[in-house]
Amino acid sequence: MSAWIALILLVVAALALLLRGDAGSIAGVDPSDFAIFSAGLALMIFVGSSIVTSYRGRATQAARDFLTWVLIAFVLVAGYSYRDELLTFGHRITGELLPPGSSLRPDAQVDGERSVRIRKRADGHFIAKAAINGVTLVMLVDTGASTVVLKPADAQKLGVDVENLRYTVPVQTANGTTHAAHVRLRTLAVGSIVLNEVEALVAKPGALKENLLGMSFLSRLRSYEFSGEYLTLRI
Repeated sequence: MSAWIALILLVVAALALLLRGDAGSIAGVDPSDFAIFSAGLALMIFVGSSIVTSYRGRATQAARDFLTWVLIAFVLVAGYSYRDELLTFGHRITGELLPPGSSLRPDAQVDGERSVRIRKRADGHFIAKAAINGVTLVMLVDTGASTVVLKPADAQKLGVDVENLRYTVPVQTANGTTHAAHVRLRTLAVGSIVLNEVEALVAKPGALKENLLGMSFLSRLRSYEFSGEYLTLRI
C-alpha cells in the first residue's frame, strides 16, 4: 500500500512540473517547490515502509538501531556547532606533537591575513623551518639581527657561489666581530607567509652556528608577537 502512495505522490510531482508554466501556483505554493516536496515525501514513505517491513517482529532491534542513528546525528550536529572550538583544540594538540619550528595555524584568523605560529624550542629560542628559494632551512629567529644571515654551507645549497663573494660587511656575533657578504634571496617563506627579494648576508665559514631570521624579514611583516611558548607572525 505504501508503495502505491509513494507512486501517486511521484505522479503528482511530475504533473506539477509539467503544468508549471500554466498553473501559476498549487495551493499557494510554487509548482517546482510543490514537486520537490512531493518527491521528497514519496521517497520518505517508500524508504520508511521498507525499514518497517525489514524490522517486522524485531521491535527491540528497531528501537536500538533508531537510538544509534539518533546518537550519531546528535554527535554530528554537536560537532558542526562546535567546529571552531574543536579545530582550535586540534591545533593545540598538533602544536605539542610537532617538533619546534613547525609552522602552525594560530587559534584566531583574521580575514585577509596570513599568519603562522611557531613553538619555542627547549632551550628557550624560537626556530623556524623556512623555505628559501625552494630549499628548506632551519633558522633561529633573532630580532637583534638587522638582516637574515646564512651559514656558507646553507648558502651553497641555494646556489650561491660562496667562493667568489666579497665579505666586506661587518657583523657582530657572540664570538666578536666578523665579516659577511651581501646577497638577495629570491623568496623566503615561513609557512603561508612568503616574501620576495629579501636582503640577506652570508657569514664567513665558521663564524655562525645557526642561520638567523633577522629584521630584513621580520620588519616586512604586519606584526610579530611573542606569547608564552609561541611566536606568531602575521602579514
